[in-house]
Amino acid sequence: MKLAVAALALCMLFCQALTAQEYDVRRFGARADGVTDNTRAIQQALDSCSIKGGRVIIPPGNYVTATLLLKSNTTLYLSAGAVLLGNTDIKQYPYLNAGISFYGEDWARQSLIFSRDAVNVTIEGEGTIDGRGASFPVTTDKKPDRYKNRPYLLWFAGCRNVRVSNIHLRNSAFWMQHYLGCENVTISGLEIWNHSNKNNDMMDIDGCRYVNISDIRGDSDDDGITIKSTSPLISQDITITNCVLSSHCNALKFGTESTGGFRNITVSNCVIKPSKQTTTIYGKPAGNGGLALEVVDGGIMENISISNLVIDGPQVPIFVKLGNRGRKHNASAATPPISSARNIRLSHIIAVNADTIGCSITGLPSKAIEDISLDDITIHSKGGGSKADAERRVDELENAYPEGTMFGKLPSYGLFVRHVNGIRINNLSLKYDADDKRPGLQLDDVNGFTISNTDIQQTSPVTPAIVIERSAKGLLNVMSLGDIKQYIRKDAVSKDIFINGSGKSQLK
Repeated sequence: MKLAVAALALCMLFCQALTAQEYDVRRFGARADGVTDNTRAIQQALDSCSIKGGRVIIPPGNYVTATLLLKSNTTLYLSAGAVLLGNTDIKQYPYLNAGISFYGEDWARQSLIFSRDAVNVTIEGEGTIDGRGASFPVTTDKKPDRYKNRPYLLWFAGCRNVRVSNIHLRNSAFWMQHYLGCENVTISGLEIWNHSNKNNDMMDIDGCRYVNISDIRGDSDDDGITIKSTSPLISQDITITNCVLSSHCNALKFGTESTGGFRNITVSNCVIKPSKQTTTIYGKPAGNGGLALEVVDGGIMENISISNLVIDGPQVPIFVKLGNRGRKHNASAATPPISSARNIRLSHIIAVNADTIGCSITGLPSKAIEDISLDDITIHSKGGGSKADAERRVDELENAYPEGTMFGKLPSYGLFVRHVNGIRINNLSLKYDADDKRPGLQLDDVNGFTISNTDIQQTSPVTPAIVIERSAKGLLNVMSLGDIKQYIRKDAVSKDIFINGSGKSQLK
């Protein structure tokens, strides 16, 4: 009997300890009426929780709040049916300091939820955070003023062991989520809708390392899952998998800011599809771009592996750009050197319903992209290019803002490759709907290439499938039903180009 009583007492103490680790915001005076500002009540719950650690519970109902500070060893849990509604008065959002100098620090200074230098912080549950972003109008197009007074939804800066999972995120006034200089970040199971204001990125990973992103279903007006480097910190050691994404701009994007750069990143098993939102603030309903890899502000882009993607609808499914915009991350920083890009692998990608522009992989005359491979790639576009399109010269646009549409209609309907040292293309299928007078694949200033097993649609034998200009040291293992010279056209400058058949013969 005594043993049973003792066991019951221990059990009660254990249950009380568990209860003590949960902080229901209603106990601190929060009201779920959709009107009362609950910032102080919820913050008191968060502060109390951070002392010993635990969970702050948002029960079902609509809770209005302005800026909340998330401290170490704290979990913010939103129950099913719980909605955090952003206060629509910008004066209730104080200016915040990330503690890290980054491009944008002078205007991106407010957030609904903010965490700086915290450890072990989590936001989870089945509820919703709605920033009511349309309530924060853009009052001017003048830079940088047009970015001011629009808070992020979530902002983590210099934090470790961050987890955001399973919740619904809606209607930010600016970027939906900004993870700046964080380490050990897990983002999973989110449902995201961001179509309420300008610059409505879905997610921005910025100078972070050890990041795992998975099972995201997101739809945004501006860029989708975006890897950035707005400071000298490199975004590195990142995995992205099992996501379904829609964006009016670029669904999966590295850039544009690349001060530190991007290293050791894998993307796999993702679907990119047209947005459910047909009206746009930026971009196109089906998207400007599917996969955009851009390094233009100094920094590196290396050791990148992207596989198993379906890209349905964006104008330009694949865009890889090494440029030289050279923008400083702050006024006192040195001008960045030219960027570098190397060791990039793209494989098992199906792209359909692309526009007439074409995909591109381009470096600079003074700095080539190095060591890139494309394996098992299908691109099906609208076609309709003219002979004049095939003959146009493409401007370098070295210091321009990078975008898949930046060159206009390319001289090849499928893929245009320029200023690359070392590219391997295997199992490439290029098709179109309307007759296209352009080649499917064009290489310009490419040194060291291998092309194998191509299936490239041609309007007629007069239009070659592959065009090679100003290039050298190439091996083509391709088949044509007709004359190989009608399948491949090489200019007089290109040299050491071989066809691999029963032996090796040089392409004249």
